[in-house]
Amino acid sequence: MTIAALIVAAGQGTRAGGGLPKQWRLLQDHRVIDWSIKAFRDFGIRDIYVVLNPDDPTGWQQFEHSSDINLVAGGSERAGSVENGLKALVDTGTTKVLIHDGARPCLTQQLIADISTALDTYPAAAPAVAVTDALWRGDNDTVTGTQDRSGLFSAQTPQGFDFKTILAAHQNHPGGAADDVQVARDAGHDVHIVPGDPDNIKITRPEDFARAEQILNKTQQVTEHPTVDIRLGNGYDVHRFGDGDHVILCGVEIPHERGLQGHSDADVGMHAVTDAIYGALARGDIGQHFPPSDPQWKGAASDIFLRHAVDMARGMGFQISNVDCTLVCEYPKVGPHAVQMRKAMAEILEMDIDRVSVKATTSERLGFTGRKEGIAALATASLIKHS
Repeated sequence: MTIAALIVAAGQGTRAGGGLPKQWRLLQDHRVIDWSIKAFRDFGIRDIYVVLNPDDPTGWQQFEHSSDINLVAGGSERAGSVENGLKALVDTGTTKVLIHDGARPCLTQQLIADISTALDTYPAAAPAVAVTDALWRGDNDTVTGTQDRSGLFSAQTPQGFDFKTILAAHQNHPGGAADDVQVARDAGHDVHIVPGDPDNIKITRPEDFARAEQILNKTQQVTEHPTVDIRLGNGYDVHRFGDGDHVILCGVEIPHERGLQGHSDADVGMHAVTDAIYGALARGDIGQHFPPSDPQWKGAASDIFLRHAVDMARGMGFQISNVDCTLVCEYPKVGPHAVQMRKAMAEILEMDIDRVSVKATTSERLGFTGRKEGIAALATASLIKHS
């Protein structure tokens, strides 16, 4: 797992009325919090952590049968709740985290994608809408002055962060922050502003329920006739034989009288699949994202590259439908290891093994592969996005 959603829902929400914390109140045919959970699920995020009030047994019971929801006890204030949630993510493999208010039910796939994509470049990114209304200062019911609105933004969630960065920032923060952006900034980190969505409202007052319902109705009407974006990409890679006693193909180490040469671990199959995904996204190739001139990638495991491509696909709102990889070589024999290769690739891709194909062929002793000088690989990946 590399990306997780952390939904904060430990508050009481008394200003919204209704006799229940606002996150548990119905909005159309779902509870308020269920809309946010659905948005992250639809995006393909499988690890969702919900922070709840430890003294709200009803809230905990709501999720007792949800296999993909992880529950965390909240703190006395929002910052403490977020920190508890971040601590629960330690040692899970999370590299990115999206922190979201459970009372923002109108979250869109596009906004999740924009934040996730921004985290490929920045350690912190958050959505905001520029303030356009005139601003006043007041005392009770009397205007006492005006406030320049230049450079002012209305903050939204989800706010996205490099996981280790925001965890350390929270653990060293004295408290009292308005949101996680302030925590990050107080730790000295810049936060990239992503254009927010005016419809991404936070339910605070009773009248906000009616507005949220109107927004959701509009969204559902649009998605009654969805469009499908289908992308195909191909990848090709070659590595020559050199000294060694094994090769790594599609994540599986196979004993062999020679090894494959390369800057990384020279997994020719995984490289081809990675480039196929980058190609479908029109985002270059491995060399652009992991330059061989950079010594940090010397001997690196190729699953690092493939996971990056998978994260990028998800960040752009795509689901990887299937991949097909063909290894071209005389030796070693791939057939006995093909199932293990498919399993290894499926785990990294977070896909069912039936959507991952690994097969082999020879070149009838022609060319460099026929002369047993190296191995070539070809791969195709199909990606789908519903909108």
